[in-house]
Amino acid sequence: MKFLLSRLFILSIAASLFMPVETFAQRAQDAQKLINDTTAKPIKRRRTPFFGTVPDTTKRFGRAAAEWGLAQAIPFSYGKFIVHAPYSNVTGATIWRNLNPGSWQWDQDIFRTNQFGHPYQGSLYFSSFRSNGYTFWQSAPAAVAGSYFWETFGENERPSPNDFINTSFGGIVLGEMSYRLSNKIVNNRHRGFGRQMEEIAAFLTNPMNGLNRLLDGKWGKVYGNPADRDSSQVSAEFDLGARRFSSITGNGSGKGKTGLFGRAKLMYGNRYKDYRTPFSNIYINVEMGQDDSSLVNMLSVSGSLAGWEIRSNRDLQHLIILSANYDYISNEAFFYGGQSVKANLYSTFEASKKLTFNTNVGLGPTLLAAVPNTYVANGRNYDYTSGFGINGGAGLNFANKFFYSVDYRGGWLYTVNGNKSHYFLHTVTSEIRYAFNKSLSLAAEPGYLFLRGKYDEHPDVNKRYPYLRVSTRYSVDF
Repeated sequence: MKFLLSRLFILSIAASLFMPVETFAQRAQDAQKLINDTTAKPIKRRRTPFFGTVPDTTKRFGRAAAEWGLAQAIPFSYGKFIVHAPYSNVTGATIWRNLNPGSWQWDQDIFRTNQFGHPYQGSLYFSSFRSNGYTFWQSAPAAVAGSYFWETFGENERPSPNDFINTSFGGIVLGEMSYRLSNKIVNNRHRGFGRQMEEIAAFLTNPMNGLNRLLDGKWGKVYGNPADRDSSQVSAEFDLGARRFSSITGNGSGKGKTGLFGRAKLMYGNRYKDYRTPFSNIYINVEMGQDDSSLVNMLSVSGSLAGWEIRSNRDLQHLIILSANYDYISNEAFFYGGQSVKANLYSTFEASKKLTFNTNVGLGPTLLAAVPNTYVANGRNYDYTSGFGINGGAGLNFANKFFYSVDYRGGWLYTVNGNKSHYFLHTVTSEIRYAFNKSLSLAAEPGYLFLRGKYDEHPDVNKRYPYLRVSTRYSVDF
């Protein structure tokens, strides 16, 4: 069942066109828009206890609890009665053991299950309440409770701290992101086949929200008031091109490969508007490509938790954003999956009407990260780590035609379960882009990913992944 959940997660990503991290030049362009990012109140409609059309602000605890329970019961029943998975052989003895706090231990599940499947499962727990009228902070405990309940009652395996963190924190980040995007996808004034495709895409993006649209009678129903739709600004970028990359271990030289790649970026909201509301600004980056280790090579999600404006005027703006982040990397050199919280200082300076500079500095704790180890420990080919991450960069925008940016992301990670080791992760990217018009541009991006593993009982290991991407980019605002 865990493998099925990870695949469903990938399908939902593809359906909703999720994607990676913005560049600093793009931040300058975004800052100039300053579009009001407020969502109008929905139309008041007849309130019913379980079914029927109800306003989004109505809290429906009974239905939320029932859907939370279904998110537990369906995967358990599938594993127990259809595929007869060993983990579903739950007994009174296993439950009693799992209730003992001393029974917790790190598990041996594969990387994709722990770093993809569990966050997706947690997003269902979160969304069961979020799509039934509860706020972000009110819905967050549902992911935590769902994770603990599954670890205790849903499996005969011992509860694991990595599953608990991945399902809880990852579920909250992915749940709020998918909830907001699913509401943005559907335009309640549209009709016909296009409207049905919107509803299906929104359902795949957030199944719980799609289910509640069905129960509320909103699926396909036309509303005349545009205030019934999320009015947040959304910008999307789609890249298609070729990349040249190498996978290098140690001091040797890797054999270069060339293949097609595609990337989608989605920027929800404007960070200079409504920055005090959780996840009013979301940045998503997804990359897929040919001739690499997996279909999805990268997934990054960053959502704002709170923000503070400091020392700003017409020409100079400073903003501190506290963000929750989910990162997944899978390439031929190495893989990585981590969840973190960062404080980010964004600064934008308009030197003239045509020239804008911007900078970014961020730092914060990495709560939990899975990092590959060359020397298998505890039945896994990766170690679980915690540590500290930093990022920084700068960019310029000239006349909305020429863009240049350079970015750095790094981290120090100490192993909490696995080999006696610690790791250094460095990512340096740069992009130069020329825009022919508002929608079409040509971009080139050289980059370098480096992972160093330092082991107490084994030789150190260095993994490198240099690349060059050239692509045509299509940009659109919603």
